[in-house]
Amino acid sequence: MPFPRWLPLLLGYLQAVGPISIDMYLPAFPAIEAEFHAPPGSAQLTLATWILGLSFGQLAQGVLADRFGRRGPLLLGMAVYIAGSAGCALAPSIAWLATWRFVAALGGSASMIVPRAVVRDVAEGHNAARMMSRLILVLGAAPILAPSLGGLVLRFATWRDIFWITTGYGALGLVLAGNFLPDTLSASRRVHMRLAGVLSRYRHILTERVFLTHSLMLASSSFTLFAYLAGSPTVFIIHFGLSPGRFAVLFGMVAATYVLFSQLNVTVTRWLGLDRTLRYATSVYLVMALLLLALARSGRGGPIAMAVVVAIMQGQSGFIAPTGMVGALHRHAAHAGSASALMGTLQFMIGCSAGFLIAWLTDGTALPMAGLMAAGALCCKLADLCRPRPGK
Repeated sequence: MPFPRWLPLLLGYLQAVGPISIDMYLPAFPAIEAEFHAPPGSAQLTLATWILGLSFGQLAQGVLADRFGRRGPLLLGMAVYIAGSAGCALAPSIAWLATWRFVAALGGSASMIVPRAVVRDVAEGHNAARMMSRLILVLGAAPILAPSLGGLVLRFATWRDIFWITTGYGALGLVLAGNFLPDTLSASRRVHMRLAGVLSRYRHILTERVFLTHSLMLASSSFTLFAYLAGSPTVFIIHFGLSPGRFAVLFGMVAATYVLFSQLNVTVTRWLGLDRTLRYATSVYLVMALLLLALARSGRGGPIAMAVVVAIMQGQSGFIAPTGMVGALHRHAAHAGSASALMGTLQFMIGCSAGFLIAWLTDGTALPMAGLMAAGALCCKLADLCRPRPGK
């Protein structure tokens, strides 16, 4: 199915709700804890509830996207996200902040599910990988710009204004989707089934080996990413003493490698193929994670050295993410919404555990973050080794 050249830009904008909602407020963790007189690490729980909301929300959104088409569930989800973000801006306590983060994530989950399903609707194989990479080009701008914008907001305003900005971002997304997003799932292809049928479909998808191994690889990568997201403010701002502004710049530079490598992914997958690209990327990913752990254990890794290693890991994620998504959805064109939802739920449920573990293990050093990132990279490589060979 042909697609407009601007479609990846719109889908990327919508998917960027996720990183915008996470990365922009990371520099504000110390300020949030200070305003609510909460102990160190408490703000990380608001990240965990966001991820938990995405996990539950995506399961429902997948069914809705296959039943009612792509457009309607997305518009409803964006409306809920806007309400949840406004609630965060008005939260009277850290508990209410965590609660409204959960609500915003339930709605925001639609922006994670629907764009991937749309890609599967209109493309497959290398073309799908190319479109995913274009989408990530837009999506990747969010983690580069959002922390810097968050740090800038904190210089002139408060952390609450960050959530007013995300509210506005969601409102613009709702307007753009409402006016320009086509529904790529025709009425004849929509799936009508009862709860038992929905559960049966999820069970069928989950037990298909190609889907499961690719999804576990992506989920392990997400665990590593969220260990970094949740742990990096403590490591770089508190442990290494960087200002929120300098942390934001460093964070953006690390994120830029993800965008760069995701665009190289189009050429690399054409040269190596999808299978070998994943095998090489997961190997480098694990080696870099072990190096990061060694730096943290020895205490010799300053902020620049650790950031360089994490940047190389993020670069490998630029190969793993789009290629792994294409692999996971490859055999599920008939129910791309449900498969995308299940894939996303696995990613964010496992990623959520990293947020809780960081909050529990935080000791003021880089070791908890590095240890969890190494564990995630190891599981990512193990999932890669279990993938069926092409043609099987």
